[in-house]
Amino acid sequence: MKKVALVFNGGTISMKIDEKINAAVPGLSGEEILSMVTGADEFADIESYSFSEKPSPHISIEDMFRLSNFINELVNREDIDGVVLTHGTDTLEETAYFLDLTINTEKVIVVTGAMRSSSELGYDGPFNLATSICTAISEEAKGRGVLVCFNGELHCASEVTKANSMALNAFRTPNFGPIGIVDNNQVVFHRKTRKHKTYKLDKIIGDVALIKCVSGMNSDFVEFAIDKGYKGIVIEALGRGNVPPLMLPGIKKALKKEIPVIVVSRCFEGRVREAYGYEGGGKMLKDLGVFFEEDMPGQKARIKLLVVLSSKENLNLNEAFNEV
Repeated sequence: MKKVALVFNGGTISMKIDEKINAAVPGLSGEEILSMVTGADEFADIESYSFSEKPSPHISIEDMFRLSNFINELVNREDIDGVVLTHGTDTLEETAYFLDLTINTEKVIVVTGAMRSSSELGYDGPFNLATSICTAISEEAKGRGVLVCFNGELHCASEVTKANSMALNAFRTPNFGPIGIVDNNQVVFHRKTRKHKTYKLDKIIGDVALIKCVSGMNSDFVEFAIDKGYKGIVIEALGRGNVPPLMLPGIKKALKKEIPVIVVSRCFEGRVREAYGYEGGGKMLKDLGVFFEEDMPGQKARIKLLVVLSSKENLNLNEAFNEV
């Protein structure tokens, strides 16, 4: 029987309603959650760990770094076949992608959680945990990078995003759809996984600003990020990767100071491209030296730039951010 390390890290899956304040708060231990997964011990030898009880808005980049090191130690053990991590849903996609970029293993790593607390009808935590365990022991799931498992669907950590604040199928993959499903305890994949480079980190160096572009926006927020010492800037640009002209002075100033600027689209689907040649258009930005990160949302581009800048390899950014 395969051995799965189950790492409990807080989130809604571990919460219940506090009647005094009529709101969900941490209240379940990992063992209590696992006891609700009927027959889990018939599928895998489970070794559980309690990493934290943090709600996901409390998760920091440093927490992600510690989680990465912790899970790396687990997958390096010969007796561990896979790892399942529970996590709050609000920042789950960021942590999952951080792990995907920093853990180099063929073993299965699955991140899951719950959209409803244990006090609500239709508590989905046990089902998500059960399907994640099935995925962690699947031979077909090996070598696909970190996976996210919710509502019986499997998504790549590099592609998935939280698209709904309350639905059980909140996690979705724009443009492509889920990579697979868990059907009656069987893991079925629909397509191949895109391979991604992993990076070795000793520590996290600084932070990266994320700025969402809107109509008529100027350089104020870009200037603020420069003045505050951010190591990089990600801009969620308009459409195909365009910005209002008044943002250009700030972008040029950042690039002159060798602060990398990454452009993604604020659109939920599609990808960026240097399609427009007017002032502030993608072609002008590309010619200035801005990097385009194809179909990635801003929160993920921030994680990637942070990891690349903190990498021990001191990479040229051209090696990490492919030109579109």
